[in-house]
Amino acid sequence: MKKNLKIFFLFLFFIVIVSTLFLFSQNTTQLKEDNLRFEEKVKDALTFCETNDYNTDFCILIDMKIHSGKYRMFIYDFKSKKVERQSLCAHGCGKNDLTSTGAQPFFSNEEGSLLTSLGKYKIGARSYSQWGINVHYKLHGLEASNNNAYKRNVVLHSHSPVPTVEIYPLHMPMGWSYGCPVIDNSTMSYLDAKLKNTKKSVLLWIYS
Repeated sequence: MKKNLKIFFLFLFFIVIVSTLFLFSQNTTQLKEDNLRFEEKVKDALTFCETNDYNTDFCILIDMKIHSGKYRMFIYDFKSKKVERQSLCAHGCGKNDLTSTGAQPFFSNEEGSLLTSLGKYKIGARSYSQWGINVHYKLHGLEASNNNAYKRNVVLHSHSPVPTVEIYPLHMPMGWSYGCPVIDNSTMSYLDAKLKNTKKSVLLWIYS
């Protein structure tokens, strides 16, 4: 009996070790993929900004393929070639047949979809928001995948319940975004200060 128990616990220990190594390997692979995708977007973003006379000091990149409980909104400094700030970012909840979950965002450019739209945006005018720090920035979609953003009232804003730290493996709750990129208050305050002192248009790019 004791021998059988010993064998059982050894087998259980073996399963735990193998599972842990497998999950670690998966996370490492995913992180490498995320970093490669980010580096490619940075290069493309800089080219776009230089070509279109946008701000070439910084841009905002949002990777919707990253787990919603991890940082996926990045303020990238072109000059220092570093991420200077990062934040969690909520995606659109959607409705009916296209309802997003924390783990699976859907995307749409249709009015009334309540979904996030992928693509490049020009950050527009600063205005009042009823959410977060009471500031939002208009977003002008620059591609066929997001050119309804302005009339959909898709804006960049914060929301007080958005945590300032990663909550992985938990996902962001649904209902905090109806299509807007929604970030934490602290990051929004930091970004607001930068945007108020910017003369040229700033690029915000949501991709997956």
